[in-house]
Amino acid sequence: MPTFDIVSEVDMQEVRNAVDQANREAATRFDFKNTDSAIELSDTELVLRSSTEDRLRALHQVLDEKLVKRQVSLKAFEAGKIEEAQKGTARQKVAIRAGISSDHAKRLNKFIKDLGLKGVSSQTQGEQLRVTGKKRDDLQEVIAKCKAEDFGIPLQFNNFRD
Repeated sequence: MPTFDIVSEVDMQEVRNAVDQANREAATRFDFKNTDSAIELSDTELVLRSSTEDRLRALHQVLDEKLVKRQVSLKAFEAGKIEEAQKGTARQKVAIRAGISSDHAKRLNKFIKDLGLKGVSSQTQGEQLRVTGKKRDDLQEVIAKCKAEDFGIPLQFNNFRD
């Protein structure tokens, strides 16, 4: 019986490369001179720091450009609100979302069920979804429909087996 998995993963190596490139650009660009703009990366979040809110927004835009260039989906990042930090500087935390949460899994399960394809079923397994079906063509149709729909998170389809 053919199966595949729906997962939501973030390539942290590409994120690290994008952050390094954005930091390098912020250090050399004229409009970022003397603003102490920087991006710090941890396992679950990014912290953007700059002297003013508008420089912070510009830094965020530079980061977004670098992430898109490296083909990292911006849906995986959830920006927090801009806060005031010490000495009148601005700071913003950006959470990195990886894995499919339970409400996203419910929405995906309901979406697949509502497609009405005979013999196709899905079940949640931790932070991923396993989709099984009788025909390979039905599973490929599920993949195509899921790619067309926006669930608010980046989706990857892997582990396709006949």
